[in-house]
Amino acid sequence: MEFKASRGPRVILDPTSVLDIRSLYIAGVDLAPGRAIPDDGDPRIDHSLEGFLFTCGPDHIRHPEPLGGGREGRYPLHGSFSSHPAEIVSVGEVDGNVECHARVPVRCADGGSALLERHWRIDSQTGEVHLRDRVTNTGDSAFPPMLMYHMNIGAHLFDGNVRLSGAMLEGGGMPWNFGEEPGGVFCVPAGFGGWAELRLGPIERVAGLTLKVRFRTDTLPFLQIWRNQQAPAHVLGIEPVSHRWVGRAELQQAGELPLMAPGESREYGLSFAFI
Repeated sequence: MEFKASRGPRVILDPTSVLDIRSLYIAGVDLAPGRAIPDDGDPRIDHSLEGFLFTCGPDHIRHPEPLGGGREGRYPLHGSFSSHPAEIVSVGEVDGNVECHARVPVRCADGGSALLERHWRIDSQTGEVHLRDRVTNTGDSAFPPMLMYHMNIGAHLFDGNVRLSGAMLEGGGMPWNFGEEPGGVFCVPAGFGGWAELRLGPIERVAGLTLKVRFRTDTLPFLQIWRNQQAPAHVLGIEPVSHRWVGRAELQQAGELPLMAPGESREYGLSFAFI
């Protein structure tokens, strides 16, 4: 599903999987990694990882873990969102901007349910892409909401001048190919209110532009950065996330898994632009 305004990127949304971003074209180049990703053995996540942006949650993020509490089964890789189809509510021009609203009913791993209300908007003046999400517990029991946005970029587009820059990073920034080869991951606090900003660039292959990402830190207080150059993978991930990079048991023990009761909601927000 093509989604574009008079300025900014050409966005291909995926109605078959949460209305995530399948491809994103800027300066004629698709930034999505395609098949240059690791195979984690889950076809849902393989499909999602190929795209420019996919959404983890609402019941789990990161790698599978047991449901716990004496229940059979496991939370799946990156949670239950992926592969749930979106119901398009409206799409069109509003006040000169392009907008798309959708609903995504979600079956959670523990038998509960949730509703994702998703709102995409592209500002026709600046070309900035905005995402606003509301997750509501539509089940009969409380669960701890978790969410992570994966923004995956094909690292074959990068040269040695591409850097990550942001106040949450040590020293304010680092080269995109940080750490030891063939890759790694880290997670740092990004703020606890207001909006955080991260930049990646300049990317010579896309007209020397820099990707600027902003996200709400009241519900996404951490930033995870992941890169993988273990062939055939060649990808960098920018990942605003709701929780620290530790297991559920440690989060529970630290009091960092507050419950969302039936009928309650959480809101999340992200935007990005090429400058």
